[in-house]
Amino acid sequence: MSHEPPPVSGSAQDRIVQLGLGFWSSKVLLTAVELGVYSELAKGPADAATLAERLGLHPRGALDFFDSQVALGLLERTDGVYRNTPDTGAFLDRAKDTYIGGLLEMAQEQWYRSWGNLTQALRTGEPQNNLGGADGDPFAALYADPELTSRFQKAMTGGSLAASQALAAKFPWAKYDSVADIGCSEGILLSTVLTAHPHLAGTGFDLPAVAPTFEETVRRAGLTERLRFSPGSFLTGGLPTAEVVVIGRVLHDWDLDTKRMLLAKAYDALPTGGAVVVYESMIDDERRTNAFGLLTSLHMLLESPGGFDYTGADCVGWMADAGFKDCSAEPLDGPVSLVVGHK
Repeated sequence: MSHEPPPVSGSAQDRIVQLGLGFWSSKVLLTAVELGVYSELAKGPADAATLAERLGLHPRGALDFFDSQVALGLLERTDGVYRNTPDTGAFLDRAKDTYIGGLLEMAQEQWYRSWGNLTQALRTGEPQNNLGGADGDPFAALYADPELTSRFQKAMTGGSLAASQALAAKFPWAKYDSVADIGCSEGILLSTVLTAHPHLAGTGFDLPAVAPTFEETVRRAGLTERLRFSPGSFLTGGLPTAEVVVIGRVLHDWDLDTKRMLLAKAYDALPTGGAVVVYESMIDDERRTNAFGLLTSLHMLLESPGGFDYTGADCVGWMADAGFKDCSAEPLDGPVSLVVGHK
């Protein structure tokens, strides 16, 4: 009796191969963002020769490069003339406030190299980004370099726009008068929430190097009377007080002890009746379906000394241990989940 596995169908083989070569498609998108393809086409449609000249590309690979983006749904082509799709025009044109390409720029410039060392990270348990060393704080090194600081801030804005819009719509902000965002970066969450809810006052809390870009966001949004920046480190000091404390895409950067410490500090910063809000690309409780959450946790392995992603149930448990009541987790936007606890 044979114990050989059944033959794999052609479609299954194709799925495996395409998954294994998925970096091909990724690299086309990341390179197009780096070159400014979508920003250039936002100025006007162009044929292949014209677009290649405007971007400074050699003609040998240009046509395949542009047409691969057509096949991937990133560009449209009519009678040999290329233009952005509605999505790339909205989200990948650097001139627009809705630009999310900063995240992809960071992926192209830094994270792609780190992921090339995944095998080493799995064998050693050490980060591979060379920021802060194996035991150091990568943010200290990152924020010491103004160029890296700017790129990281843009990446955080790009990764948080959709979640910020969803949180502004979903959370019962009418019950509260003030909100503090811990690790606020450029301030996309607070500017989105305060624009949607004019009764709110907000505080952005982050390292001092973030202040210039945060204040520019405040100016552009016309929120100078309601939104302020508070410099500091949540590792060494307390958090600003507010009726709602938001911790978004922050907990996963740190080890378990630091996660618990930040939630305890959030509890101390809240008045009775206040709420802590955590949003993250959380792993589903069964650890089976949210591949993005699991991949994000591997990204933390590559980028931080002790960071990891977690399930909604994990976060609810940590909040309860910190003293929060009526804690609950629910989906927010795409792979992002929301956990809320009350004091």
